[in-house]
Amino acid sequence: MCGTLWVVATPLGNLGDFSPRARQVLEEAEVILAEDTRRAGQLLHLVGIAPKRLVSLHEHNETGRIADVLDWLRDGRRVAVVSDAGTPLIADPGYRLVAACRAQGLPVVPVPGPCAPIAALMASGLPPYPFVFLGFLPRKSGDARELLHGYTQIQATLVFFERKNRVPESLALAHQVLGEREFCLARELTKKHEQFISGRLGQPFECDDELLGEVTVVIGPPHDVPSSTREDVLAVISTMKDRDQKPRDVARCVQARVRGWSVKQIYELLQLGSRAD
Repeated sequence: MCGTLWVVATPLGNLGDFSPRARQVLEEAEVILAEDTRRAGQLLHLVGIAPKRLVSLHEHNETGRIADVLDWLRDGRRVAVVSDAGTPLIADPGYRLVAACRAQGLPVVPVPGPCAPIAALMASGLPPYPFVFLGFLPRKSGDARELLHGYTQIQATLVFFERKNRVPESLALAHQVLGEREFCLARELTKKHEQFISGRLGQPFECDDELLGEVTVVIGPPHDVPSSTREDVLAVISTMKDRDQKPRDVARCVQARVRGWSVKQIYELLQLGSRAD
């Protein structure tokens, strides 16, 4: 008989969230695949589990590791995969492995539990559904802008991970692309210094030096208000003082101050105006 790949959620910080089922699966696993074997080893030690075999599985070696894991499963071994904290595959390695197992008809079983995006939604005070999880925002502002722009007209809450030092920049970019929306920053989830910081895009925000590590950002959906008229957009364009800006940059600035208009639509309106001049 073939073995099983168990996808196991582990605590975000509070060991009380470690489920009996997760404990049993990890105790019985013949191989545990871990994003960071040192961190996984520390967790297992804290909960009293002596792993039979710990093997690394991270973004840089996942593809090369797949063949070995498939062989182990065909040999009937019980294999578990864990991330550094929370639920594997949610912005963590494992997706390619799970897809390969499914393609080969090998069983994959989820062991659900702690998950940072869900925990942040639960206590953010923002609409919990529908929501879209974006993982980590791209490091390049142009790529991040393009990603966010795809959700400007979607009535959904957005959730993503961000590093502490990039939070102010990402919130400013989100305001430029998405306009005024409520947000909530969730930090140190389930830990001693757990904190939820609420605000509104476009309002001043100073990043606390104690805002450590990764932050889960929740941005609420757009308000249900009528789209700006063509006259509204032209009025905003007329207020732009720096006419030396490139048309596309002007369009981006205007788009943050109106509703229901894409950068492309505003850019085309600017082009029509320039031809009229």
